[in-house]
Amino acid sequence: MPYTTLFPGQEPDEKIIIILRRHGWILFQIIFIYGLLMFLPLFFQWILKNNSNVLETELGPIIFALCVSIYYLALTTFFFRAWLDYYLDIWIITDERIVNVEQKGLFSREISTQRLYRIQDVTAEVHGVIPTFFHYGNVYIQTAGEEQRFVFKQIPDPYSVTKKLMQLVDWKKKSMANGI
Repeated sequence: MPYTTLFPGQEPDEKIIIILRRHGWILFQIIFIYGLLMFLPLFFQWILKNNSNVLETELGPIIFALCVSIYYLALTTFFFRAWLDYYLDIWIITDERIVNVEQKGLFSREISTQRLYRIQDVTAEVHGVIPTFFHYGNVYIQTAGEEQRFVFKQIPDPYSVTKKLMQLVDWKKKSMANGI
């Protein structure tokens, strides 16, 4: 059943078939890495406490607290940027075209579209033990347009997406040949 959600630039009578985001495992990796980095100041504090008397001086605790505060501010900023990149990268397949929305930074977004009838080849790729276990990978779409290759990165179940996309492409090309 097609989605009824609208997206910017959606054409009249254009129906959304699939909305894709990166696999949830990618978000888990981001949270896990930044979660581990949260404990790094505690490790440094333990090292300084056991191997040096820097924290016992008058300015030592103040300088350490300032450095830890700056570290957590930077860590939070980088985590937010990584989460935005994960959350705002989206791929939409409609009955007319594919739409690739990629966040390139905090204030930069790139949106590419391509008509289904211009798609020449679709390839699914899964590399590694973890992507194989969690069923995620990349889908490469070869087109005849200006941007010759679209990439849907780290999406869930790339083989079924490839199959569904090729079915849509075949249907679109047949309907265009029949004048529908």
